[in-house]
Amino acid sequence: MSNKFFILIPSRIGSTRLKKKPLIDIGGISLIQRVFNNAINITSESYVATDSNEIFEHVSKFTKNVIMTSSDHISGTDRVYEAATELQLSDNDLVINLQGDEPFMPNGLLKKIIDDFFKVDPDVISACHSIVDMHDLLNKNCVKVIINENGYADAFKREVTTTNNSYVMRHIGVYGYKYKTLSKIVNLKPTQSELNNKLEQLRFLDNNLSIYMTEYDKDVPPGIDTDEDLKKAEAYLKTL
Repeated sequence: MSNKFFILIPSRIGSTRLKKKPLIDIGGISLIQRVFNNAINITSESYVATDSNEIFEHVSKFTKNVIMTSSDHISGTDRVYEAATELQLSDNDLVINLQGDEPFMPNGLLKKIIDDFFKVDPDVISACHSIVDMHDLLNKNCVKVIINENGYADAFKREVTTTNNSYVMRHIGVYGYKYKTLSKIVNLKPTQSELNNKLEQLRFLDNNLSIYMTEYDKDVPPGIDTDEDLKKAEAYLKTL
């Protein structure tokens, strides 16, 4: 099995909550540059995939690793697939889909995901950590994952009522898969459970793709989706 891996960062301009979100300044550095800087510290094979000329021009100021993709994609997964195809990846190359609004994703977590993938060889790999705030159980914006005894995801839910089952964890939205698996995923039709819950990962489970969950025991700062998240990010920077 190939041990080559690539980190691909989908980035679109049309955010509905924060205007031109990838270009927002956070402590003197744009959101998308912070995400890229974290990735490039892990591998030189890190790329931003975007549909925006403005983002392309901005990213080009700090790296040549930027790929223009179609504006017709309905998901980041589709955008990542186009970029991976443009890069002519081999079937067994690992693709890490790192969301472009996660400026503080720990490098230790990304490295653990990569290590776990090559050890376990699942269809898909993602990540999770323990739920600390019990309010998150009913918070629909905090996705929960139920993990079986072998470390694989059995289900993803937006609401759960109890953590009596020690395998209920908070999902961290980063994914890894071989290029050949990604090629299969982008050709799968949305399933009813995915549409009902607005969770793309349910499409994987509904089509019998295994999802191994890397457990991470350190803090994972939240991504940037709202003005409140932006304020939290600026406050977080002051603690570093």
